[in-house]
Amino acid sequence: MLSPQGRVILISGANRGIGRAAAEALHRAGYHLSLGGRDLTSLKTMTAGWDAERLHIARYDAADWSSHRAWIDAAVGRFGRIDGLVNNAGMHSSMTLRAPDEAVLDAIWAANCKGPLNLIHCALPHLEASGSGRIVNVASLSGKRVRNDHLAYNMTKHAMIALNHAARRIAWDKGVRATALCPSFVRTDMTASSTALAPEAMTQPADLAELVVTLLALPNNATVAELLVNCRLEDTL
Repeated sequence: MLSPQGRVILISGANRGIGRAAAEALHRAGYHLSLGGRDLTSLKTMTAGWDAERLHIARYDAADWSSHRAWIDAAVGRFGRIDGLVNNAGMHSSMTLRAPDEAVLDAIWAANCKGPLNLIHCALPHLEASGSGRIVNVASLSGKRVRNDHLAYNMTKHAMIALNHAARRIAWDKGVRATALCPSFVRTDMTASSTALAPEAMTQPADLAELVVTLLALPNNATVAELLVNCRLEDTL
């Protein structure tokens, strides 16, 4: 397994949910972290008391591509390298095929697809230079099958699976490895209003965070392309 010592990981949408849990777990493990999000005050409050030598906070807005390049450059300026990227920031939508909404489609496409794509693009030279660069794309089982009418969300998560495999292919020879993390229901703000499953029956963010820690530490010759995480019996395993 790769040692966390000196390795720098970027996490988008790190101030809540899966991103926050991953940031907390990776900080405990000893990684250097650059946390990106729109709410910098929330990120600063969350990380109060953390090891300042291993921490960097930057603005990231999926719809603002200039913020992607600025974040990457600032992280490299702070730590001198990038070894991993966790694409966690995203949004949900209940838009269906019977009621399409172009504005909703544009917003969710920007957050769940275009943002992660450009962030990978900006980080890729640094991940290649690492020799063991890692990308974890927080997708969903909704990117593997369709069990509801939330078309916009399902479409974007299917697209993220395609993005993940494109990232796996393009820099494999330079040691970059990408994994699509595909959970079902996770107990976060996004599922707070869901009645499909009791909150305690959902996967807990802290447990997913431990999987992120493992994925980032796996060596180049033991990589996981897709990790499907079930909290109930699924046809998609």
